[in-house]
Amino acid sequence: MTFSSVLIANRGEIARRIIRGAHAMGIRCVCVFVDADADAPYVLEADESVRLETGYLDGEAIISAAKRCGAQAVHPGYGYLSENADFARRVEEAGLVWVGPSPQVISAMGDKLAAKQLALDAGVAVLASSERPEDADSIGYPLMIKAAAGGGGKGMRIVNDVSQLDESINAARREALSGFGDDRVFLEHYVANSRHIEVQILGDHFGNLVHLGERECSIQRRHQKLIEESPSPVVDSTMREAMGHAALTLARAIGYQSAGTVEFLVDDDSRDFYFLEVNTRLQVEHPVTEEVTGIDLVREQFRIAAGAPLGYVQSDISFSGWAIEARLCAEDPAAGFLPATGTIAAFDMAPSPVVRLESGVGAGSVIGVAFDPMLAKVIAYAPTRSEAAAKLALALEGMHLGGVVTNRDFLAATLRHQHFLAGATTTAFIDHSNPARTLVLSVEEFDFVTAAAALWLQGENRARATVLGNLPSGWRNARLPHQSVELRHNGERHEVRYRARRDGSFMVGSDNVAIVHRWSGREIDLEVNGARAVVRITRLNDVLLVQSRRGTVTFALTPRFAPPESDPVLGGLNAPMPGVIIDVRVAPGQTVSAGETLMVMEAMKMEHVISAPGDGVVVEVFVSAGEQVENGATLLSVEQPGLNGE
Repeated sequence: MTFSSVLIANRGEIARRIIRGAHAMGIRCVCVFVDADADAPYVLEADESVRLETGYLDGEAIISAAKRCGAQAVHPGYGYLSENADFARRVEEAGLVWVGPSPQVISAMGDKLAAKQLALDAGVAVLASSERPEDADSIGYPLMIKAAAGGGGKGMRIVNDVSQLDESINAARREALSGFGDDRVFLEHYVANSRHIEVQILGDHFGNLVHLGERECSIQRRHQKLIEESPSPVVDSTMREAMGHAALTLARAIGYQSAGTVEFLVDDDSRDFYFLEVNTRLQVEHPVTEEVTGIDLVREQFRIAAGAPLGYVQSDISFSGWAIEARLCAEDPAAGFLPATGTIAAFDMAPSPVVRLESGVGAGSVIGVAFDPMLAKVIAYAPTRSEAAAKLALALEGMHLGGVVTNRDFLAATLRHQHFLAGATTTAFIDHSNPARTLVLSVEEFDFVTAAAALWLQGENRARATVLGNLPSGWRNARLPHQSVELRHNGERHEVRYRARRDGSFMVGSDNVAIVHRWSGREIDLEVNGARAVVRITRLNDVLLVQSRRGTVTFALTPRFAPPESDPVLGGLNAPMPGVIIDVRVAPGQTVSAGETLMVMEAMKMEHVISAPGDGVVVEVFVSAGEQVENGATLLSVEQPGLNGE
């Protein structure tokens, strides 16, 4: 079963993670890519890459690519075909090594309802569930609709009453089909005040099994995890032993091999835990387990696939310190975490503190709507939870990042929130604790970054000067008005006035004295009223990305002659993001009620509903199902009584 080459049937940050792990073991890596990923970092880092004409769910094309390039094994990563038993079976039938559990185990755990029955047979508690919509009343509301063939938040809906059931099932089925190629869903009782806690397991071909402790993944939006940590702040040694025993009992019952995760829902009031599912793959959040155990999970996957025994038992596993992971995503927390698109203009971690970065992108990467919005994972390890949280927050704040709207500021605010630090991290954390969605600077902080922007631009102008370029910056031979620059930030205009003084310093505004200690094309070493900092700055056309001590501030330079703007459509509803219209439910002349679904969009494999802002009548529909639309495109217009000029 030995192999020296592997095809990675995935993309983005997990492909890079597997490449790094494989190369450390001397294993050659082949990757696959589609047109949208042609310039992605993982494609360049692979030893060889093969273009897919279809997509990452085309198992036959992936197997063909593996055989064409002489790959001897296939690693599926997570998502896509990683939990597709038929694909795993075809990989093995093609004479390739499957880096993961057996197709039989994937099949058994892939049917979530059958998995629940196996858990019950193994003595593990489960929540009431059914694949029959008519059983909803017996399960009881509220309930959760889940995809039977995958996770990651896709194909999941909370249903509060019977009126939402049919539409929620249909939406969940569409998302599941798009994300996993399988539209099966099931219903499960929903526990509102709960935590999502999972146990990492490892098993070999000789029946040896261990667990590597728990991860808490309760902070979520749209049922997708944002922050994960190990250990959990609420799991003590007794609870850890009980959850680990339950996970291993189930794993033994199904003959589990390779890395996997047994997921539990924990009632935060009673601390009772219930089996949810087994993820028969590597998890996105696996790095936090690696940090606290010192065990490289990708390496273990390769070792097990090659037929090696674990070489250790449960008593050999020890835990040290605390690790926290934050998922950096292209999305706008201030707009309900809607996906964002664009080109990344800056993507650099600060040199300190030193943290672990698992990234699928870099400066220049184009972020579209075809894939999941996660850009990277940032992981901090420290002796204590509070230190790990502070370290991760500081690293996120120091990251020079811009060009695409992200959740970076929200993540940092969450990590510094008193409820997070107290361990009050249930699945309702975002709604109950309401961390800041965007970066809010104090007046002093904002004045400093605007001064930095203005004086960096002033230095850039001098550096570009072709006449009298040897004169001191800002030099004048007469008493003239202040120089000024107009910056736009969050829709507001800010004029920064400054003038050079004889001693080489600058007067900024009416009473701020600034000294430029050093200027370069990428930063400015600036002192304002005795406060000094080196400020990283990136310019992309008329946009400036200016680093503050708590994040990156985006400024737009106001052009001297602004082009005329077109008049908005009266009563128009605009696309909140780029995406594809998958359902249009209204027509001109139709009466609609507040909150009624008018259209459904899909972006980044997730559905988003366009609802009526109030009672009214549809005047015009500008798009149709299947149409690709840009962010801000007018979709339809609705005339509302008392509005629209009436």
